[in-house]
Amino acid sequence: MPGIVITGHGGFASGLLQAVEQVVGEQPACIAVDFPVHMGTAELKVALSAALQAVEQADGVVFLTDMLGGSPFRSACELADAHGSCEVLTGVNMQLAAEMMLEREGLSLTEFRDMALACGKRGLTSLWHERRKVKCANAEADGI
Repeated sequence: MPGIVITGHGGFASGLLQAVEQVVGEQPACIAVDFPVHMGTAELKVALSAALQAVEQADGVVFLTDMLGGSPFRSACELADAHGSCEVLTGVNMQLAAEMMLEREGLSLTEFRDMALACGKRGLTSLWHERRKVKCANAEADGI
C-alpha cells in the first residue's frame, strides 16, 4: 500500500484530506501538507520531505498535488526525483482521492498512478453528460 502525501495551495491539502476521511474513514499512511500564503518554497520542501518520511511504505509514496506547475507540484517532483519510489499526480480532485484511498491496498506505484488517472478523468463530468448517459441507458433498456 503506497503512502500518500496530499499537497496544494492554501488549505487545499488539509481540506481535501478532511473531506475524503469524512466519506471513506480515517486513512493510515496519509498526510496533508498545506502551502499557505506566508510559507516559502524552501519551507514547503522541508515540510514535504518530513511528510514523505512519515508515510513512507515498502510500496512507495504518492504525492497528490493540486495543479500542474505550482510550487507544491514542483517541490514534490524534486523530492520524488531525489528519493525514488515515488509518483507525483497533479490536478487531483475529490473523486480521485476518495476512490484511490479505498483502492490503494496491494497496488504498486505504477498501478496506483494508472488507476488514479482513469478515476480522476471519470470524476470530471457535467450534469448534461450524466443525463445523456441515463437517456442512452434507458433507450437501450427499452430496445430503442
